[in-house]
Amino acid sequence: MTIKVQHTQIRDVKLIEPHIISDARGAFFESFDQSEFEEKVTRGYTFTQEYHTVSARHVLCGLHYQIQRPQGKLIRVVSGEVLDVAVDLRRWSITFGRWVSAQLSAANCHQLWIPPGFAHGFLVLSEVAEVLCKATERRSPEHERTLRWDDPDVNIAWNLDGGSIPAAGDADGVSFSMAEVY
Repeated sequence: MTIKVQHTQIRDVKLIEPHIISDARGAFFESFDQSEFEEKVTRGYTFTQEYHTVSARHVLCGLHYQIQRPQGKLIRVVSGEVLDVAVDLRRWSITFGRWVSAQLSAANCHQLWIPPGFAHGFLVLSEVAEVLCKATERRSPEHERTLRWDDPDVNIAWNLDGGSIPAAGDADGVSFSMAEVY
């Protein structure tokens, strides 16, 4: 696997582009290699769970995080396209309260690494999208929190030209000023 890693506007969040081999038969790429991940992206993390979500156009999922046992997440789209967003909730960080986004799709095969300490969400841009999320910690429902996706202090540019449908429970997220942070 040969990946290209780009730092985003928040240096710890990284966009990963795999090397894709294409010909008349189709395409092939390695979607994950632990050794290369540690060498080129970050060290010290292993993945304990993987989530697979299927959502319709305009569904807005997030912004989710776990206040205890925070999860690092490796996000990949296997069908469709999403706008993927991470919000820095690490009080000590120079990018605290800032967000970064990336368009992830089955066509571009890009992945987004979001380290622990961030809220995460996505907006479905295609008719349907299937999103895979590898997590460094197991899901812990009692520690899950939701940041309001439309909080004016964070001011995420979702580009909601077609409207949005918040996922169940996401409309009840807390404002950034009231959120539990790291």
